[in-house]
Amino acid sequence: MVQILTPEEVEGKYSRMFCKSFLTLVDEENGIAQIVERCSSQGPAEWDVVNRRRTGGVIDCIRMSSDMIVMDTVIGERELNFGPVSEDVGGQGIKSLKVEGDEVRTTWYGIAGASVGIGACIPQCRDVIRTEYPDDFKMGGAFRANVDIITPKMVRVIVGVDDTDTKEKGASWVTSMKLGLECPIGRFIEHKIVQLNPKAPNKTTNCCSTAVSFAVREEEVPKLIEYVVDFVKGETFSDDTVVTVFQGLRIPDALREFGWSCKSVLYKPEDAIRVAEENGVQIISVTGMGGVIGAVAAIGCFDLGEKAAGIPEDFE
Repeated sequence: MVQILTPEEVEGKYSRMFCKSFLTLVDEENGIAQIVERCSSQGPAEWDVVNRRRTGGVIDCIRMSSDMIVMDTVIGERELNFGPVSEDVGGQGIKSLKVEGDEVRTTWYGIAGASVGIGACIPQCRDVIRTEYPDDFKMGGAFRANVDIITPKMVRVIVGVDDTDTKEKGASWVTSMKLGLECPIGRFIEHKIVQLNPKAPNKTTNCCSTAVSFAVREEEVPKLIEYVVDFVKGETFSDDTVVTVFQGLRIPDALREFGWSCKSVLYKPEDAIRVAEENGVQIISVTGMGGVIGAVAAIGCFDLGEKAAGIPEDFE
């Protein structure tokens, strides 16, 4: 018989533990998902990253980004490989990730101390809906445990912003940071400052655009966009402010290449508009269209890591 516990019930049973955030984002069109987890301390997070990478399963890529563990996965099921060292060092991994209506079910396995993470730590995070335990569940020691963790199905929305400032006042990266921190819809995930071509003739100072990403329920995406536009309109000092919106976990190659080339090439607005139309980017004129190149490029560069913040010469 399966035992079903809410986060509050898990905490009552095992005492308060350490998972601060646990979000599951899906991109069903591409058959992929992303799990974004925040832990209370870097050490356990690093241990989780190494052990989950070792076991494989549905995880294609796992990394630490700031205080987050980011796991890129497939939607589906794969066998786990704990390896010959599992009895000595433990292990932890995800065997399957399945979309069930408006929920996501992840099936986790853990050995030894790692079983506490999947049995008591993640399940009591308030982002979790419920956790299902098999009737023979035991954790800690030398036990091998498995659970199903059920969370809300969410999608990733990236919002690009450019040209909110003038030479006298304002900064687009500040506007987008405030947007991320104050937005009441969905969950703020990441903020990026994107360095563009410093030789652009119409720049204010540094020629940077900016972008933020959110995890949001799909039905709330229109509400999020409406909030974003109203927020930016109230914060901008410019008559050329543009917001761009992209939904999904995989940025198209052409969009990424455009974003990267904006660091060295001087484009025209119509070039950015064409790239946006061909790659699923919504362009919204907030007060004008002068910021369209930077706002589109901000989405193209969003998943480039440190490269988003630099120019090509920085990485030669």
